[in-house]
Amino acid sequence: MTAVLSCSQLSFKVRGAELLRAVSLEVQRGETLGIVGPNGAGKSTLLKLLAGLRDPSAGEVLLEGQRLRKMARRSVAQTLAVVEQQADTDDGIRVFDAVALGRTPWLSALQPWSAADTAIVEQALVDVDAVHLRQRIWRSLSGGERQRVHIARALAQRPQILLLDEPANHLDIQHQLTILSVVKALPVTTLIALHDLNQALKCDRLAVLERGELVALGKPLEVLTPQRLLETFGVRARYLTDPFDGERILRFHS
Repeated sequence: MTAVLSCSQLSFKVRGAELLRAVSLEVQRGETLGIVGPNGAGKSTLLKLLAGLRDPSAGEVLLEGQRLRKMARRSVAQTLAVVEQQADTDDGIRVFDAVALGRTPWLSALQPWSAADTAIVEQALVDVDAVHLRQRIWRSLSGGERQRVHIARALAQRPQILLLDEPANHLDIQHQLTILSVVKALPVTTLIALHDLNQALKCDRLAVLERGELVALGKPLEVLTPQRLLETFGVRARYLTDPFDGERILRFHS
């Protein structure tokens, strides 16, 4: 497999505090890489650095083999889309128009808005079950509805790589399952920061962060061992097999 996004010895400091320390990893084309760790482990910081939203204190990020910091923002936006935990949008904007912002990197004087762009936005709304919201005003939406619209905006961008920071954080259980299934089925490379470790088990690989360091990287069942869960998350857990579909699930103990 080919690495489409990678970082080498990536570090980030704020006023002397090291939030991320010498992280190196490669994201393979087409995979879903989950990023897990306790609060404050550096998950959001790592995603922001990989997206080019922040400049590292040390180290380098490569996007399709090119140094990210040297690439034009338009070029990056045509390849990579980000859904942050706390993203804001103009209060007076309609949902359809908010999602349409995802098409901005592809528009120019020579390539204005077209019927194809409209179709892409409509499909993105379908994918997140938000068609009924298309004419609503942003400020009238609930937190969960806003999150779905932000994900739709990223899908409308038609990226090759999708970075999501706790995308199901504000969603009810039905839409959590729907969104994560949609993301998993997309023909893109996905990096997704998750709190729910049972959801993380569905990723192709997991990167485990602890106090800003990468402490494990590999297939979910190989890295989320009972010992790792105890050391990194401070919880005792054991695996059970769901008799309905044979999937492994984690049960936690105090």
